[in-house]
Amino acid sequence: MLPIERQQQILTWLEQEETLRVSDISKRLQVSEMTVYRDLKPLIDQQKVLKTSNGFTLIAQSYNSSNHCTYCYKNVNPRLSVQLIKKNQHVEQACCPHCGLLRFQDIENEVSQIICHDFLKDTTISAKIATFILNADLDLNCCQPQVIAFESMKHAKKFQLGFGGEIYGFKEAIQAITLEMHSKNCCD
Repeated sequence: MLPIERQQQILTWLEQEETLRVSDISKRLQVSEMTVYRDLKPLIDQQKVLKTSNGFTLIAQSYNSSNHCTYCYKNVNPRLSVQLIKKNQHVEQACCPHCGLLRFQDIENEVSQIICHDFLKDTTISAKIATFILNADLDLNCCQPQVIAFESMKHAKKFQLGFGGEIYGFKEAIQAITLEMHSKNCCD
């Protein structure tokens, strides 16, 4: 097996298992540990692999560099964007809370954290503790049903007074989006 083939195999294993020790890689590839270190060196230099106390792991590759939503492929609006940080340290970016919540529902077991932006203050917040308004009378030119995130229930209620919509917590917002989309037959 050529070094490039061994490197690709190491990357595949790291994607599947997150962390590997040099001794494990050596046994699997049936090469010396010194050969494994030589194979890992270019991967470290390319910032694909990181040495940790438990061995080697993949460095988080952010999907947001493409600036497209991983759910609907639209361009990402930074003010509305949602980041899903996966357990393997990869980051996916959604264009809005609508797509971020639906993507979370699809890959919930892979996600360690989901982050969104407060619509009024543009601060970063955990989506799991955010308050969401669906179908406010304000066109943000993004996905439907439109979803807006707020840091506090108080701000959401004040916004609702002016622009309407329904207020939901994290899990309830996911259910409401899914229900509304199914009733319109737009997600089959």
